[in-house]
Amino acid sequence: MNESIFILQGNVIYTKEPGKFEIIENGYLVCEDGKVKDVYRTLPFSLGAVPVKDYRGKLLIPGLVDLHIHAPQYTFRGLGMDMELLEWLEVNTFPEEAKYKDLTYAGKAYEIFVENLKKSATTRACIFATVHREATLLLMDMLEEAGLDTMVGKVNMDRNCPDYLREDSADSAAETIEWIKDAAHRKYEHTKPILTPRFIPSCTDGLLEDLKKIQMRYDLPVQSHLSENISEIDWVKDLCPQAEFYGDAYDRFGLFGMDAPTVMAHCVYSDEKEIQRMKENEVFIAHCPESNMNVSSGIAPVRRFIEAGLHIGLGSDVAGGATENLFMAMAHAIQASKLRWRIQDERLQPLKAEEVFYMATKGGGAFFGKVGSFEPGYAFDVVVLDDSRLKHPQYLDIQKRLERMIYLGDDREIAAKYVDGRKIL
Repeated sequence: MNESIFILQGNVIYTKEPGKFEIIENGYLVCEDGKVKDVYRTLPFSLGAVPVKDYRGKLLIPGLVDLHIHAPQYTFRGLGMDMELLEWLEVNTFPEEAKYKDLTYAGKAYEIFVENLKKSATTRACIFATVHREATLLLMDMLEEAGLDTMVGKVNMDRNCPDYLREDSADSAAETIEWIKDAAHRKYEHTKPILTPRFIPSCTDGLLEDLKKIQMRYDLPVQSHLSENISEIDWVKDLCPQAEFYGDAYDRFGLFGMDAPTVMAHCVYSDEKEIQRMKENEVFIAHCPESNMNVSSGIAPVRRFIEAGLHIGLGSDVAGGATENLFMAMAHAIQASKLRWRIQDERLQPLKAEEVFYMATKGGGAFFGKVGSFEPGYAFDVVVLDDSRLKHPQYLDIQKRLERMIYLGDDREIAAKYVDGRKIL
């Protein structure tokens, strides 16, 4: 469906704010030039001649946004979950990522990743690749063809990683520039580059200085990791004794929000100083609850982030997280918040379904612009859910059906998928 204006009819549910669902039963969702024109309970006479796609009985939700996922790690999801972060990186992650120097292997692996991401409810994502320029471009080619809207990063690392992945500082910056130029020449419409220093321990001051120059020259956003693990935070203190806190180590190089739109994954141990700096700099947080549990990092204080007015979305963080299914990420976010409330801090109330749904849609979508809602002018990213497989004897209203999807839904419920008004499934 590529008409400049068309209508989807079905049960519309979305959020404008974290604590409330907007529900239009058997409503009309109008797309005009790839944007939401409006949502109607009754179709206006002026739109009577516009083609309508009948999804009555199904749920129409905004496309889900994954703010943090590692494409090359998709091959070993569900493995090595008995290790903490730093050991897990050495044993699982780095040896696997080294394989992407071989484009044949990269092609096979990325084909699986892209195919499954396309089949999921995710319409937009911030994606880590590897240090390899050609393999990263191959991934971007595949994502562009799939029709998803993504930001993809060639990873930068010039210290504290295996020799077979370590880049020379100057080479890392030069390869990054060549990768950006290559991406520009390919004229992607839906796939954008994002600067990706892996994390502070793997990047020297010189490399971070070069990346800031690149960021300013090409006006790129930034993605990385922040305050994920206690051992990692202690390591950053040793490496950067001048930094007030972990995030300040990025901020000293201008890679922590402000003029460089930034998303930081995890923030499990962010203290009040770090929270305040993230608020001031408008840094986005990618909350990755399953990963934080799997590699024994902890439970992020998400309620505190919400109270502080921070930008926060969800990340699957494959392969720290075992699945790209963001419905599962929503469920894990609720469950983790309950555990934190019960055993760690009773001041922070558990998250609700409408809050994690907001995080997975409009909250994370804001990193891409006007994304993740059905308010007029927002990108027409829509996932059509057919939940008839999930049988039940009692009546369930639309909100309860969506709440159940958070715990039980997967790609089998995806009946159709639109990105910027383009039907890709």
